Amino acid sequence: MDIPISTRDFRCLQLACVALGLVAGSTIIGVSVSKAAAAVGGIFLGAAGLGLLIFAYPFLKARFNLDHILPALGARSSLSTVTRTLEKLKPGGRGTEES
Repeated sequence: MDIPISTRDFRCLQLACVALGLVAGSTIIGVSVSKAAAAVGGIFLGAAGLGLLIFAYPFLKARFNLDHILPALGARSSLSTVTRTLEKLKPGGRGTEES
């Protein structure tokens, strides 16, 4: 059964999950006595940080136009590097020399 949900509601739910993960991780680390419990708190914080990156990525991409900034800084996309390497490995592709 599909329940319709708006984009705004989805974003609010996503942000609430990130906030809950940050609070839970901080609380677990704050009250933990053992290293294992602190590690669990770190997992919560890491998951919340990843959720925050997933939440913020569309906004950052639109705001800073990341596709144009990264090549200007000299950073190469790993996908384009893989594509060039595969082109070189193809028989008869550029970069291969046949005698």
